Amino acid sequence: MPINEKEYNGNLLDQISILERIERVAKQADCQAVLDEINFEKKQIERKLYQTPPIIDHNDNN
Repeated sequence: MPINEKEYNGNLLDQISILERIERVAKQADCQAVLDEINFEKKQIERKLYQTPPIIDHNDNN
């Protein structure tokens, strides 16, 4: 489990990078089912990455 929001976001960005590499191959192979799944997964990750409010309240001094 990530220790802080920066590390968590880094993990999410790593997941997007992996999907982009797989997407490149799926496009070359013209694999529409795989491309559809990649788009679905990207949306799930981006929802976590760009959520409002953020995971950690930066105004909280605890």
